[in-house]
Amino acid sequence: MSPAGRKASEYQHMTPPQLEAATATFDAEMVVDESRPLTPTERKAWQAARRKPGRPKKGAGVKVISVSVERGLLAESDALASRLRISRAALVERGLRAVLEARRLR
Repeated sequence: MSPAGRKASEYQHMTPPQLEAATATFDAEMVVDESRPLTPTERKAWQAARRKPGRPKKGAGVKVISVSVERGLLAESDALASRLRISRAALVERGLRAVLEARRLR
């Protein structure tokens, strides 16, 4: 059970006076004067928490492009990618690498 689940189960077994005493801190208003600026470590953690996960960085990063592909070729390549259990982008990447490698070998 998670720590939060354990805490919830503790509250379930309290009497009303015990519950009132345990939750009294939540009744106080938030006072801005009691706050302080974030430390550099806290700021870094806050920025990381706010950041969207995004895609993992590969090499020098990725660039999204738009490419026109004949419908039949696209359907065939999508079927191959599905059989290989890879994405369309991964299949295109493999193809580009193969062409570039073949060109280097000439």
